[in-house]
Amino acid sequence: MIKGNAKTQQIKGKMKETLGKALGDKSMQRSGRGEQVRGKVKEVTEKVAHQMHRHPKD
Repeated sequence: MIKGNAKTQQIKGKMKETLGKALGDKSMQRSGRGEQVRGKVKEVTEKVAHQMHRHPKD
């Protein structure tokens, strides 16, 4: 996975949510929030995988 991809997804989601709010488009707002959540999940998953790789269990 490309490093930074999770943060990029979160930023895109925030932009989509903000645009949806400005346009009064609730569907776009929900979609943006969902994209932010998916980005955050990816970010946490990447951090956990990195920690597990750095500190393997004996």
